[in-house]
Amino acid sequence: QVQLVESGGGLVQAGGSLRLSCATSGRTFSSYVVGWFRQAPGKEREFVSAINWSGSSTYYADSVKGRFTISRDNAKNTVYLQMNSLKHEDTAVYYCAGKGVGGLSAAVNNYDYWGQGTQVTVSS
Repeated sequence: QVQLVESGGGLVQAGGSLRLSCATSGRTFSSYVVGWFRQAPGKEREFVSAINWSGSSTYYADSVKGRFTISRDNAKNTVYLQMNSLKHEDTAVYYCAGKGVGGLSAAVNNYDYWGQGTQVTVSS
């Protein structure tokens, strides 16, 4: 069993930065792909970024490419999402998710474990 807890959300002005953290528990975390997703009010949950078990491979949605950076520290059982040049349209609840089988994926249904989410609000 893997548990994930997000933190680091908040209110920031457009153009600013935030760093989200996803703290995990479970002995096999280091073997999991971890993804970040977000969900804005009235919209479906959408893929943001994912990272493989070693951190050597990453995947980004086009909407965040060049602005967001995903990384992980397996010694700390934590995955990070550095978000720069934030835009109003980045406002959403951000979730981290884990999958133990297969490679990087943007599909919500491919992830087995989910955190409770952290709110990110970008004022324009």
